[in-house]
Amino acid sequence: MTQDSYLIGLIGSGIGTSFSPMLHEREADRHGLRYLYRLIDLDTIGAEPDKVGELVRAAKGMGYQGLNITHPCKQLVIECLDELAPQAEAVGAVNTVVFEGEGANIQAVGHNTDVTGFAASFDRELADAPRDRVVQLGAGGAGAAVAHALLTHDTGHLAVVDPLTDRAEALVASLNRHFGDGRANASAPDDLPSLMARADGLVHATPTGMSAHPGLPLPADLLHPGLWVVDVVYQPLETELLHIARARGCTALNGVGLLVFQAADAFQLLTGREPDRTRMLAHAAELAESE
Repeated sequence: MTQDSYLIGLIGSGIGTSFSPMLHEREADRHGLRYLYRLIDLDTIGAEPDKVGELVRAAKGMGYQGLNITHPCKQLVIECLDELAPQAEAVGAVNTVVFEGEGANIQAVGHNTDVTGFAASFDRELADAPRDRVVQLGAGGAGAAVAHALLTHDTGHLAVVDPLTDRAEALVASLNRHFGDGRANASAPDDLPSLMARADGLVHATPTGMSAHPGLPLPADLLHPGLWVVDVVYQPLETELLHIARARGCTALNGVGLLVFQAADAFQLLTGREPDRTRMLAHAAELAESE
């Protein structure tokens, strides 16, 4: 059942400059809704990521209708939820929590709109890009969602690279159970030279390159002409990875499309209203230009 007033939050670390409040609130204005989107920044309130469950319970008790969840809590949040939507359960990560029911019967239900958001962004910009062999950097919450999106949308083989070997192997085991043996494999950073030499594309799904975590996630000389490169980071809009990739002849895509499409899908889950995704993309472009 839809309503006219919403209190929504975003839980994560270093989220003070997030575009999410503005994207959600402006779209809500266009629907005639009273919609307050608050940032719950772990760094600001001095909370460790493993306290995400306490924050979710507090939000439920304070009358929030739902939450977005971002780095580093997308996997940690699962244990405190009452139910997982099928896609969130398959991915093993949650970026949207909807509080359903009333009174003492309110349930916290986890969803993952990163999967559909990444797929929509990729198809919009790189629908015809070859994807027989794709290398993905990162096996955390965002990486799990991106991996599912890639393998759902015709990627032949996905090599998952993460310095935490156990995390990469766990994600790959889950992917191969879901999509079939051999569709993905776990690799160490030392394997990148041979993997990149044969790759059609590279997806970067770690915090490296964000304003708070500057730098390159791999050696620049591994980028070669003809490669497509997608960075899920959107702040800064032009990460060092994307800048160097373009200079070396690669097709490069930033994380704004993922941000907008996952936000649109989350807005629909939270409000029951159909968002105008084209309008939200234009708003995100305005926000990016004003930075």
